[in-house]
Amino acid sequence: MNILVVNIGSTSFKFRLFNMADERVLAHGGVEGVGKTTSRITLQIGDAGPTAHEQPITDQAEAIHACLAALGATGTTQAPVQVDAVGFKAVHGGPISGAVRVTPDVMQTMQTFSDVAPAHNPAYLAAMRAFGEQMPQTPLVAAFETGFHQSIPPSRTTYAIPYEWTRDLGVRRYGFHGASHQYVATRVAELFGTGAARIISCHLGGSSSICAIRDGQSIANSFGMTPQSGLPQNNRVGDFDAYALLRLRSRTGLPIEDLLERMAREGGLLGISGVSNDMPEIIAAAEAGHEQAALALEVFVESIRDCIGAYLVALGGLDVLVFTGGIGERSPLVRQRVCEGLSFLGIRLSGERNDAGANEVTVSADVSDVRVLVLQTNEELIVARQTRDVLQG
Repeated sequence: MNILVVNIGSTSFKFRLFNMADERVLAHGGVEGVGKTTSRITLQIGDAGPTAHEQPITDQAEAIHACLAALGATGTTQAPVQVDAVGFKAVHGGPISGAVRVTPDVMQTMQTFSDVAPAHNPAYLAAMRAFGEQMPQTPLVAAFETGFHQSIPPSRTTYAIPYEWTRDLGVRRYGFHGASHQYVATRVAELFGTGAARIISCHLGGSSSICAIRDGQSIANSFGMTPQSGLPQNNRVGDFDAYALLRLRSRTGLPIEDLLERMAREGGLLGISGVSNDMPEIIAAAEAGHEQAALALEVFVESIRDCIGAYLVALGGLDVLVFTGGIGERSPLVRQRVCEGLSFLGIRLSGERNDAGANEVTVSADVSDVRVLVLQTNEELIVARQTRDVLQG
């Protein structure tokens, strides 16, 4: 079975095609700049060198058509590759979680939760419709990011609000980045066995979250009702006192909707630093003496440390601390700052190993009670497995 896993952004379409017999990646690529004047289409099939060309792509339907044509799924190229199913790394399905076949009811539920996932759900719905039109006989599966977090107890998902809002309107903490944290749980168990029962997974990137994992199950996640919450994101605000909006509205004259839009696009690391939403640029500016950039780095690190402290209590100790995601994998400075001064918790980094860290490398010192690991996540593989399992019943 060949499963095409797609990852949709507001201006991007990315895919990997897996042969599930051996979980080998047959092809990968995508489109950057969907809706822009110029869009870049890339494709790599097997061991052949990557190809790239530019053409205007106006929407997700055109992006999908271009990629399917490049794969030969529509019979229009010289390198046809069979696609048996499509798996979507979907974000918010509210009461629908885990992996499910895409149906009109599933899409309608996603539509009702688009107001709390405006950067994700509309783009995925557009892609699902386009695949349904262009490959009507191919099964589609939505693997929701919230699925891995269904094992979190209600005491950690319930807001202190009138309970009917929770019961009737679905206002609660859901948790996201489920595919990434599930991959971490799976891979760490493969590497270290039962000696890694208690894991804190730090997915740090453009979007960031922390997850506490016990015996392969999520017991806490830093995201809340929406992907706008939790840690400071690249340009999303993270946790924020809702009542502060009343002061902002009265002092700026802006409606609540405009304030929320600004917080989603101009908040987070970009908002604090005033420099960039890109961590390497923020670090460079901080090292050059830019005070707001230095503050953005400190806020980001402290929010991670706050979660680690809380999750150590929830887990009753820690066996493995994992750094993944673009920042987690590539920033020795962030890893060093997060772990600094935590020897009293048994967390000790090796400076040399941390500076040279790469995929699946232990960067903790030999005397560290907690193993600190740098791990490249593989969300698409988890979605491919979930898609296969749904189709096989």
